[in-house]
Amino acid sequence: MTYCDFISNGLKVNTMERPEQARTQERLICDLRLVIENAEELLRNTDQYTSDLYQTARAKLSLALNVANAELTKFEDAQLARMIAETAQASLQHADKTGEERVLRAFYH
Repeated sequence: MTYCDFISNGLKVNTMERPEQARTQERLICDLRLVIENAEELLRNTDQYTSDLYQTARAKLSLALNVANAELTKFEDAQLARMIAETAQASLQHADKTGEERVLRAFYH
């Protein structure tokens, strides 16, 4: 089960309260991943078509896919930074002393 499966099933990796905006961003990231996967599959499955119409469409899709991948990377980096900050804040709040306590808090509390 992927992280996006957890999100789409309404499950949380941790119980830290997340603002609605963060949950919405997580869902958008998962949706963007799905669109990218589908576009990549479409490109793989249409490689054998050589007409100009197909090749033009494939070229446009490839360019859009490059942009989408760049945006996804940017969104994932921001999400990771936010999660690290939230975990650090929770660790301070609960006086976690070891790395193990921090990891357990991040994933199970």
